[in-house]
Amino acid sequence: MISRVQVVSILGSLTLLVLILELVRRGKLAERYSLLWIATGAVLLVFSLWRGLLDRFAAAVGIFYPPSALFLVGLVFILLLILHFSVIVSRLARKNRRLAQRLALLDERIREMEKEKIDG
Repeated sequence: MISRVQVVSILGSLTLLVLILELVRRGKLAERYSLLWIATGAVLLVFSLWRGLLDRFAAAVGIFYPPSALFLVGLVFILLLILHFSVIVSRLARKNRRLAQRLALLDERIREMEKEKIDG
């Protein structure tokens, strides 16, 4: 028999997957970032559909109420996403700093050239 918690978990997982695919289709979410989200939704859906796997996973990690294990899985994937995006933001910050430095150097060269043109 399927429980209310399992129905809610299945619907939530399917909703997440449909939302991700729709965001990719509309171009609001890049494909390379969507892979981890799709994996999250797929794992949650598998655990929601296959209650025995969820029960075994919950027992293996010491969780007494197996549906709570879904929250643990979701939390782990969210932490992975946050780590992934932190790496991306750090890389973009470095690139932005380098770009600002190069722009400042080019701006200085232009000022020097304009000054030479005026003086010369």
